[in-house]
Amino acid sequence: MSVTTQHPQIVAQAASATDAAPASPSRRPVRTARTARPARRVWGSVGWHAVLVVIAAMQLFPLFWAIVTSFKPMGEIYSPTVISAHPTFENYAYALTRFPLGPQLFNTFVMAGGIAIGQLIVSVLAAFALVYFAPRWRTLIYALFAATLAIPTQTLIIPQFLITAELGWLNSPQGLILPQIAGSALALLLLHRHISSLPPSQLDAARMDGARSWDTFIRVVLPQLRPALGAVFILGFISGWNEYLWPLLVAREPTNTVIQIGLQQFMTAEGNNFGGLLAASVLSTLPILLVYAVASRHITDAFMKANEA
Repeated sequence: MSVTTQHPQIVAQAASATDAAPASPSRRPVRTARTARPARRVWGSVGWHAVLVVIAAMQLFPLFWAIVTSFKPMGEIYSPTVISAHPTFENYAYALTRFPLGPQLFNTFVMAGGIAIGQLIVSVLAAFALVYFAPRWRTLIYALFAATLAIPTQTLIIPQFLITAELGWLNSPQGLILPQIAGSALALLLLHRHISSLPPSQLDAARMDGARSWDTFIRVVLPQLRPALGAVFILGFISGWNEYLWPLLVAREPTNTVIQIGLQQFMTAEGNNFGGLLAASVLSTLPILLVYAVASRHITDAFMKANEA
């Protein structure tokens, strides 16, 4: 005979006690080190991005201030308002009509483009020769070129100026471009890293096929250096565009100089025209910003591949 039939009262009391008992509270998940690490990573990433946003805002604020101030009338240049209620283009009209900004911008473009192309040609040829013809000595030569980066370019200004003056290149495009082509050690080192990372079997196969060194360079090496060549050209163009000291020495005439020197025209003994100065500064900055915005990815990829080599 079962317990249920013998003691029905005991079974009923146990059932009622079970129904009356309060439900046990649900257990909270225990926070372990594994669950805490992703949260820390997320908050750490948010913190770093916040710091980067603040730094980027600090870097971009002077450009923003120059742009909005260039549209202010002369009477509002020193006003505390950030954006003028009556924007005008009179500062840009003044800068373009009273001073030869057009020829100066053209001279700057020619100088920057010539420097970039010259440095690119010299650097890629030197880097290929260093890898192809001097494999035993390339470490030593690489170290010597790297050591030249520690030499300030200002130490070479006087001999370069004397040679340029002797050749009669003052106030000329060749005087602006040719002396600055030699300062391409960084471009040579970057291209050397890329060429060294190429599989040696490709160069050996070209030799076995009877290809000359020039054919190997044109058909095997150059097609694989397009990202690096683009980065070297852009870096050389930006460096040439921002050059100030050398054009100040060799190109003093307003029609033969570059825009960086031409900005001094707005600062005279009679007073400074800050509206026109800021308008000309914005005009001189926009081309280089556009170039970098379009090609910044190529520069990053080139340096990343050079580090992986």
